[in-house]
Amino acid sequence: MLSRLPVAALKSQSAIGASRSAFSALKTRATSQVRFTSSSSASSAKLESLFTSRASLISAALFSAGSIAWYTHLYGSLPFVGEVHANSLADDGLHPTAYPWSHKGLFDSFDHSSIRRGFQVYQEVCAACHSLDRIAWRNLVGVSHTADEARLLAEDVEYTDGPDDKGEMFQRPGKLSDYLPSPYPNEEAARAGNSGALPPDLSLIIKARHGGADYVFSLLTGYIDPPAGVEIREGMNYNPYFPGGAISMARVLWDNLVEYEDGTPATTSQMAKDVVTFLNWAAEPEHDERKKMGIKAVILFSALFAVSIGVKRFKWTVIKNRKIFYNPPKDLNH
Repeated sequence: MLSRLPVAALKSQSAIGASRSAFSALKTRATSQVRFTSSSSASSAKLESLFTSRASLISAALFSAGSIAWYTHLYGSLPFVGEVHANSLADDGLHPTAYPWSHKGLFDSFDHSSIRRGFQVYQEVCAACHSLDRIAWRNLVGVSHTADEARLLAEDVEYTDGPDDKGEMFQRPGKLSDYLPSPYPNEEAARAGNSGALPPDLSLIIKARHGGADYVFSLLTGYIDPPAGVEIREGMNYNPYFPGGAISMARVLWDNLVEYEDGTPATTSQMAKDVVTFLNWAAEPEHDERKKMGIKAVILFSALFAVSIGVKRFKWTVIKNRKIFYNPPKDLNH
């Protein structure tokens, strides 16, 4: 029959077949483009969701805040900001060196022999101008002195008490419950005796100064002659660790100024170290006991945490290890 078909019919059939193949190729290409477009849009959507998710934003914020805090702790100023106050480094004082104090570690306690020597330095040198209002004689018992030694030290001081039966005040020897005496009766007397400068109370001086023990030690041992170009007015002393460089207190620690009971050489640095250790204890009398309680708490809570993990595993093992089978109902109609 093919031989009977006209040539025009065969040409039309071949044209239709060519058009169908071209249409199918075009359709396949369009489908592949649609699939490629959909896959690319899906990947872009995933990437967009990754950058806009709440967890990603929180992580980025925490990372940025942590980086800024680390930089500030390391260099002492905010990054890209510089000084955000009007004072210069000279006005703030020289930054003290970080010294390896014996009580600085997490599991370290105070050197109580150093506390005893530091109290001697305070009593013989510092107590002439500075008070220690928050420390009583009884606080020394069991720390640097025995009860009898602290009682004898207290009895050497006369305290005003009363009134008596006649309504008059009287003097009596000190007791363990009395606080260490102040060198001046009031603030005006303290200023009058120090050319207008008020000697601060030393009870919390370690915690009240930036740098703590490092700053006080550097201040006591940092007196030098003023450099060229620096003028210090009369009655002031130059100390680069003090803000501004000019301080009213003169150098008070010199070699062999005191004679230690235990025979320790009384060098300037040794006396400064001992009195700073004593003042650090005065600011934190609970230091050693707090660390003891902290160690006990860590051990106790670690044991309780381990027990809680075991109980949790025991209670949840039945639920976590069970198997669930699903038996679909049978269709009786088929």
